[in-house]
Amino acid sequence: MKKLVSIIAAVLVLGLTNAWAEGNSTNSGVRTIKSPRFARPLIEKWIEEYAKTEPGVEFQIVKGSGNQDNIDLNVTFLDNQDSNEKLFSHIVYFGETAVLPITARSSEAARLLEGKHLNSKKLKQLFFLNDDFDEDVKKIKAFENIIIYSGSNASSVASSFAHHFGEESSSFRGKRISGDDLFLNTAISKDPLGVTFNTLSNIFDLKSRHLKSNLSLVGLDLKKELANSLNDEGSLDDVLNALENGSPAEVTIEKVGITFNDADDAVNHFLQWVLENGTKYNHEYGLLNLDRKEAGTQIDKVRTVLTAQK
Repeated sequence: MKKLVSIIAAVLVLGLTNAWAEGNSTNSGVRTIKSPRFARPLIEKWIEEYAKTEPGVEFQIVKGSGNQDNIDLNVTFLDNQDSNEKLFSHIVYFGETAVLPITARSSEAARLLEGKHLNSKKLKQLFFLNDDFDEDVKKIKAFENIIIYSGSNASSVASSFAHHFGEESSSFRGKRISGDDLFLNTAISKDPLGVTFNTLSNIFDLKSRHLKSNLSLVGLDLKKELANSLNDEGSLDDVLNALENGSPAEVTIEKVGITFNDADDAVNHFLQWVLENGTKYNHEYGLLNLDRKEAGTQIDKVRTVLTAQK
């Protein structure tokens, strides 16, 4: 009888232990982050640094097109926010990404565009299918030979680039490339007439801080100070500093944020750490900083969510 009682007691203890563990799984489990590839090095840095302050909470980057319902945080562009509204209830912005037009260095496309110094109207003519151009914009014959490559998936900056110029992503000339935007670099490296666009972290080497050796920036019609930074010899830091001091119409600049739900304190505390400490790594990984007023607004937004949950 004593043996039976001991067995029953052991089973009850084990059951209570498992129930406790399951009940606390949201506090000790892994939190998942979905991010486009251009931002992953920055997210990995956050995870590494945050673990030093909160070793009991683990964050991991989810790769591939897994089940969105199992994702706690999703890195997204301002332009792509609508696609996440049904899955996430909040969004906070931590920086901005700049998108520049590029081609392969020493390519035929680079030769055709040499010295053109394109303004916004000419960029629209180069990248989009549109016969309704302003009368003062003379069509450039060389554009007809150039092949435009643009991204096609949900995490691409294609829609942001198009909307910046008042166009839809369906209006791009040329060819659409599926998968990550980094594949756009590969596409133009194989096509001597190829031209595309990409984020700074995809076109600059983050270690050397210079343009990747096989890429060339398309010349833009910019003021002298900006033009001196946005050329093939300029460094990533030159570009970041120049764009934070001025946003020319020829350059697409898009807010980057994180969408999330407010059911998990651990996630919200991580977001507060990101906005207060993680943004100091923005420049290192090719992102622009928000201005001080906007950064303060985003911190207040997360604090409000945390206060509402208490």
